[in-house]
Amino acid sequence: MRPMEAGRLHVIAGPMFAGKTEELLRRVHRARLAGLVVEVIGHRLDSRGGTDRLSTHTGRSTPARMLERAEQLRLPVRAEGPDSSDGPDFPLTPDIIAIDEAQFFGPSLVPAIEAQLDAGIQVEVAGLCVTYDGGPFEPLPTLMAMAEEVVKLTAVCTICGADAAFHMRLIADGASALEATAAQVGGIESYQARCRRHRRDAARSGAG
Repeated sequence: MRPMEAGRLHVIAGPMFAGKTEELLRRVHRARLAGLVVEVIGHRLDSRGGTDRLSTHTGRSTPARMLERAEQLRLPVRAEGPDSSDGPDFPLTPDIIAIDEAQFFGPSLVPAIEAQLDAGIQVEVAGLCVTYDGGPFEPLPTLMAMAEEVVKLTAVCTICGADAAFHMRLIADGASALEATAAQVGGIESYQARCRRHRRDAARSGAG
């Protein structure tokens, strides 16, 4: 039996290098300790953990279903319990769906999540809410407006060590924001976290 009759949406947002996936997996671990059934979803563009796992910069990882389109969330799946090796052989309706790298799914993720919430499933979402050039990165802003809880994380500015709400692309190649971010998921060789001041200074100097 689910612990709630209606689904709730929790959003973990921020720039690159803010620890969003780490926080998402921490919540997944706690939910499983409580005996809840959790389905972990990633996007295939994120290959840090291979084709069937989510991984963080600190080495934490968990099995995940890696999808290409938000519409695939509607398909019945086998949900992973505390020990996936001993899991059932038939699909379960999860208590919680945890979605990482939400920005890669685009605006179509919004109705897909709404369908899960209508079904009484809690949804935990992590993703970039800002593009490398400082603009809003949908669908995170919309999901943040819909959510019962929003956690906004910051990274550490590579210039001064202050809280960084932005990240900047170091290599200008004419790619779109989505293409650029997708090409370098967590790539420190191509992106840096920046505070507002040092993002402004770089923009004025024409860097990034």
